[in-house]
Amino acid sequence: MKKRMNTWLPALLLAALLTGCQNHDPKPSDEVSSPVSDTVSLTVWGAAEDEELLRQIFDGFQSQYRGQANFQIQYQPQSESHCTDALMEDLENGADVFAFADDQLNTLVAAGALEPVENPEAFRQANIPEAVQAACVNDTLYALPLTADNGYFLYYNKKYFSEEEIKSWDQMLQIAAEHGKKVSMEWSSGWYVYALFGNTGLTVGLNDDGITNYCTWNSTEGRIKGIDVAQAMEDMAKHPGFVSTDDAGFVEGVKNGTIIAGINGVWNGVAVEAAWGRDFAAAKLPAYTCAGQQVQMTSFSGYKLIGVNAYSKQREWAAKLAEWIANEENQKLRFLLRGQGPANKNAAASDEVQNAPAIAALLEQSEFSCLQRIGGNFWEPVADFTDNLLAGNPSKDSLQEQLDLMVEGITAP
Repeated sequence: MKKRMNTWLPALLLAALLTGCQNHDPKPSDEVSSPVSDTVSLTVWGAAEDEELLRQIFDGFQSQYRGQANFQIQYQPQSESHCTDALMEDLENGADVFAFADDQLNTLVAAGALEPVENPEAFRQANIPEAVQAACVNDTLYALPLTADNGYFLYYNKKYFSEEEIKSWDQMLQIAAEHGKKVSMEWSSGWYVYALFGNTGLTVGLNDDGITNYCTWNSTEGRIKGIDVAQAMEDMAKHPGFVSTDDAGFVEGVKNGTIIAGINGVWNGVAVEAAWGRDFAAAKLPAYTCAGQQVQMTSFSGYKLIGVNAYSKQREWAAKLAEWIANEENQKLRFLLRGQGPANKNAAASDEVQNAPAIAALLEQSEFSCLQRIGGNFWEPVADFTDNLLAGNPSKDSLQEQLDLMVEGITAP
């Protein structure tokens, strides 16, 4: 997932959570211009895993506004990480309301898919400052914060690992191999691969044009060179205790017992806890060996947002539905049903959220995370690079040549 969310709470926002508890969501207005005889048809895009949650939210919305219109709300599953791609195929006929990862905001605004949010101050007051900033372009609010948990950390099964052992990725791989099990990390997405490059002095990011990237992952200078990371990854790929798998493979491996630890996010927390029960645990990412040094893994942090299509034929009602989906009570419900960390201050400060193992893990990891701001050319070259490593380098190109090719693609205009 480059998502997603995908992600729980960035470190600097905890004080805001605890001190902002008297702020409240903007109150929905009791009336809109549409008479009860009107039929209001709205299409909502959300993650496939959110279907039952959204059904409950829609029921509440229709109850709140009963008598003001006849609602026909259609849910369609759509990956938050690919929302923009799908929307751009036919913007004028796209979803009225859609969930998306914050790194897509600039593109959506530039394409005219989003208009500034009305009454933005109320939403600024109700939500965590970092989440609000992630929903802004040039300090103008264009979407509503939904979650503050779109990051990743380590899930592990306490039956196999101690709190000391999970500090070392190498040790975890060895323990997994000894038990005929696996530790997982998804290499098909640069979102996770960043964990291995991000704390090495090697850099990647968005240029001032907001489109192209800079990247030094192939650098031949510094305390850790690009080839050092590539060599560490090549060694990992060969390790019998390691497996690269996507979200579905991670969850399936956890359920069938083949995966006993893995790097993932809160969106799968409910499934992992259900599978491991009392042995369920979470922590910040471990350190791995690179160039003879122990390097703390880093992570991207991010937020899920709710947007209203500027071309919606029912834009007034679409805005009200977006507000309803993102309000305090429904962010609490999202946490209860899906384990996702709220962006709303009051919801995030609740005891239930603060005591959740995955929230504590994400908070611990937040010291080693940064907001994802990457241009579109990043993803495919990274996936090609990791695919070759996982396949045992059938091309027989040197690691430096592979790094150079990857960086050439990442920084392409």
